[in-house]
Amino acid sequence: MHPLNTVTLALSGASGMAYGLRLLECLLAADLRVYLLVSQAAHIVAKQELGVTLPARASDLETQLSESLHARNGQLRVFGREDWNAPVASGSNPADAMVVCPCSMGTLAAIAHGLSDNLIERAADVMLKEQKKLILVPREAPFSTLHLENMLTLSRMNAVILPANPGFYHRPQSVEAVIDFIVARILDQLGIQHELMARWGDAQ
Repeated sequence: MHPLNTVTLALSGASGMAYGLRLLECLLAADLRVYLLVSQAAHIVAKQELGVTLPARASDLETQLSESLHARNGQLRVFGREDWNAPVASGSNPADAMVVCPCSMGTLAAIAHGLSDNLIERAADVMLKEQKKLILVPREAPFSTLHLENMLTLSRMNAVILPANPGFYHRPQSVEAVIDFIVARILDQLGIQHELMARWGDAQ
């Protein structure tokens, strides 16, 4: 049994939306409750990269994803970018962990400097102040000095910086296998059991 009950998942506007949606699928399959936060830019990226139209209204998005991913009733909750009444906005009712996947450099910078101008940034701020697990999955290349300094700032606050840099030692035969490599690493950080790929040193 894993120790988590609730995970906040934020999809920001970086490239790599397939990572976030696959992670959502895996979290729900692991029977976790998920609080989902989606930035405005993430809607554009989902359409551009995957041809997926995410409804603008949080309630409509919650219904669509719950049905398509077979979530049980109440397992997935979606909150708008300024829904300050959401549980994730307060340290009195935080999730057990939070993942920003993919994480844009703008979102990363805002979290590093405590701006909290929207619900994604505020939820991450809550994770840091409550000393709970915060995993950021940046997808950018190359990193500027400023990007690296912001990541170092967050690392010093015990956030996990997990760039979307897949390995290839498992010889992936599809794009889906490359995606699963990163999702597997995120699940490992959360302590969630999975069988997405063989582990290094195991019989091939």
